[in-house]
Amino acid sequence: MLEFIRRWRGRVFLWVGLPVIAVLGLAFVGPDVLPAWQAERGAGTAGTFTAVDHHCGRRSCTWSGDFAPAGGGAVRRDVLLYDAPSGLAVGGTAPARDTGASRGVFCTDGGETFLLITGMALAAALAGVGWVLLVLRTIRRRRGRALGDRWVRTPAPG
Repeated sequence: MLEFIRRWRGRVFLWVGLPVIAVLGLAFVGPDVLPAWQAERGAGTAGTFTAVDHHCGRRSCTWSGDFAPAGGGAVRRDVLLYDAPSGLAVGGTAPARDTGASRGVFCTDGGETFLLITGMALAAALAGVGWVLLVLRTIRRRRGRALGDRWVRTPAPG
């Protein structure tokens, strides 16, 4: 009975979990890969992030606030500051870059967010590729059973 449960859980993960991980990962993280790398390279619109709110979870804290471009223009409100500097306080400012990330701007001091975003997108892409390979293998095996001996190779004479 335990063996059946283990196989069932593994199959559910392979057939349901992998595509869900792939779709959600690529949908939420995929669009921010390019902006994260652009920020790492110093591209984007320079400006100032003003801290408005500080949210802490079990393992990390995030700052949200407003981003004002240095050359003027529309202020982005309620954005996250990725790679926030230590010592930032509510009402404090930090130099930042807007590279078009959907939910935030990047601190100009740099950090590891670009690696985290890239790693998560890569994991999602690998989950998608793994699922496609699983589907193809399953189709090939079922065709082989349906065709019977036609798929069995016989050694060449001589």
